[in-house]
Amino acid sequence: MATVAVQGRGEIGLRRALGARGGQIAAQFLLEAVLMGFVGGVAGLVMGGLTVYGYAFAQGWPAAVPLAMGVAGPVVSVLVAALAGIYPALRAAGSSPTDALRSA
Repeated sequence: MATVAVQGRGEIGLRRALGARGGQIAAQFLLEAVLMGFVGGVAGLVMGGLTVYGYAFAQGWPAAVPLAMGVAGPVVSVLVAALAGIYPALRAAGSSPTDALRSA
């Protein structure tokens, strides 16, 4: 019997009880993980860039962030989020609606 994180159990149980298939639930959880990874990657890129440019400005140095790093940051964070989200998404997809609703 598979269990899922506490904050999503009620939602999973309700969606399953309303007829959502396991693949739809897995896709939702995976999409949420990927979107959070993308937002985190972009936020890290912005904060890192501001730090680099702020420090360089304070020191009187020229600053540059390579374009490849600007693209690689969000791409890597999306890949890591997708890899980290696959297992919970599959566990959520395999849970039964009664177990999910009962434990919520």
